[in-house]
Amino acid sequence: MEFQVHKDQLSSFAREFWQLADAYRLFAFHGEMGAGKTTTITALCESKGVKEAMGSPTFSIINEYAYEEGGSLQKIYHIDLYRLKDEEEIIRAGVEDCFYSGAVCLVEWPEKAPQLFDENTVHIYLEPVSETERIIKIELPS
Repeated sequence: MEFQVHKDQLSSFAREFWQLADAYRLFAFHGEMGAGKTTTITALCESKGVKEAMGSPTFSIINEYAYEEGGSLQKIYHIDLYRLKDEEEIIRAGVEDCFYSGAVCLVEWPEKAPQLFDENTVHIYLEPVSETERIIKIELPS
């Protein structure tokens, strides 16, 4: 699936995204620096009902957010692999623990550790069209 999304349409895109992909837990966000990965992830978290301040986990590696669903508190992990060197460092950072937790995991720079992403991963590709628009391609598992 492919969408052309203006920054003012991110909220409606996020609602549509979750209608398509709510059954999945692992999401890999691909795109060059400045493509809008963090901005898109923020919109997806807001759509889920995350209330706390969100930002890029470039330095913290993993940001944990909470939202309510079905009467209970759920977790979302926003993970940024950009600064990590190799699979060993990624594992030491606790990334795999997040993946196996059952929580939603939104991962930037998945190409740093492609072996960690299985066939149940949703891949999202962001491509800038202009300062305010992006092409967003979503590949659901088959």
